[in-house]
Amino acid sequence: MSTVTLAPRVAPVRRPTSVAVRRPAARGQVRLTRRGRALVFLLALAAVALAAIWLAAGSAATRVDGGDPQVRLVTVAPGDTLWDIASDAAATSGDDVRDMMDTIQQLNTIDGSVVYVGQELRVPTR
Repeated sequence: MSTVTLAPRVAPVRRPTSVAVRRPAARGQVRLTRRGRALVFLLALAAVALAAIWLAAGSAATRVDGGDPQVRLVTVAPGDTLWDIASDAAATSGDDVRDMMDTIQQLNTIDGSVVYVGQELRVPTR
């Protein structure tokens, strides 16, 4: 009888060399170093920040006359109507009474022209 023995064949282990091999960049490609990537990132960040500042500077919502309208509180007395209050306010500001009524209704969120005794109304004083 004969005996057959199989022994595995071991391949030699290759150890990496300590010298880094640099391949030249292909034509038309740009290779960035870590510092170059950081520079590109910072430039892009600066461009976005400048664009945000530029866009935000033009979006300030301001009134043409320079601020909130000046108002005074008027307490409705017995017998007062919205027309009477609006006509007094329009006489001092020089506006039309109907426009002043609309303004008072908008300032006080009144749907109609009904006011109640003791109610406080904000009336513009231009």
